[in-house]
Amino acid sequence: MDAPRTPAAPFTGAVPPAPPVPASRVRRLASPALWLVSATAAFAYVGAVDPNEPGHYPVCPLFRVTGILCPGCGGLRSAHAFAHGDLITAFGANALAVIGYFVFAGVMAGWLFRAWRGAPTPRFALPAPYWWALAGVALVFSVVRNLPFGSVLAP
Repeated sequence: MDAPRTPAAPFTGAVPPAPPVPASRVRRLASPALWLVSATAAFAYVGAVDPNEPGHYPVCPLFRVTGILCPGCGGLRSAHAFAHGDLITAFGANALAVIGYFVFAGVMAGWLFRAWRGAPTPRFALPAPYWWALAGVALVFSVVRNLPFGSVLAP
């Protein structure tokens, strides 16, 4: 004897979704390459237009109003020296910015390497404690460079 049949599900015409197609290498490299090209263009511009000559860039508003150096003061001079390969002058203008350039270069190298290999895109979101730590470092750097004993950090 045959087993009782269960009613078949009615055909709805829906096609099951296809598995995702892996992105091509060119597509995976597009985003990190765009970031790298943008940063290179910015450094090329700052390298070509000297921030040490007055009138090319605006003065820091905090420095203009209060005379206090912010964490970014000297950043353009630092980028100009860095673009010309003068690391000593770059560190003298803004040491925190130079450290940031190297961190950015490391992140970019890692992102490009992962994109080339087809690894998943890394997350760049940092947990809140890291942001607080970075803000604390910037605050301490700003305070120290405005004190007499920290004048070596002033541009």
